[in-house]
Amino acid sequence: MNASLIVKFFAAAILPLCAVWNALPAAQADAAFAPVANAAVEWPATWRGQVLRPMALTSVEQRFARGFPGRIARLTDGRDVLVWRYITHPTRMLHPASDCYRALGWRIADEHLEEADGDGKPERWRCFIAERDGVRLRVCERIEDALGTSFTDTSAWYWSAITGQSAGPWHSITVASAL
Repeated sequence: MNASLIVKFFAAAILPLCAVWNALPAAQADAAFAPVANAAVEWPATWRGQVLRPMALTSVEQRFARGFPGRIARLTDGRDVLVWRYITHPTRMLHPASDCYRALGWRIADEHLEEADGDGKPERWRCFIAERDGVRLRVCERIEDALGTSFTDTSAWYWSAITGQSAGPWHSITVASAL
C-alpha cells in the first residue's frame, strides 16, 4: 500500500475521534458553568456620573443571548446606549462589535484604539464609526477581567482566558453614541 494513502487513511480515521475528544471538555465546561450562567447579575447603576436605565434587548440580542454563557443587558444614560455582557467562561460567541455591526448592514470606518478617562483612571477602548441609512454612531468597546486587566481585541481576550492567563468572570462593554 502507498505510504501517502496510509497517512490519508489514518488521518481520515482519527479526525472524527479528535473532534469528539475536543468536544468532551467543552461540554463538561458548559455543564460546570451552567449554575454560574444562571446566577443573578447586578448591572451598574451609573455610567460616567450619569444614572443608567435598563432597555429591552433587541430581537437580535435576544436570539444571541439564548446560547450566551452569561448575561446581556442593554442600558442607557439618556444619551449613550451600552450593551453590557457578563461572561462566565471563555466563548467564541463574543465577537468584535465591528463584525456585529457589519453583519447588520452598517458601514464601518475609522477603526482605532483610544485612551479615555474611566472614573479617574485611563482606559483603552477600540472605537469605530458605524453608518447606515444616514445614521452615524461612534461605537467603542472593551473587555475587562475579574482582576482589572482589559482587552480591546476579542481574540486576544479569548486566548488569554482559555489558557488561564485572564480570570473571569469578564465584562464586555460596548458603548454606542449618536454623532
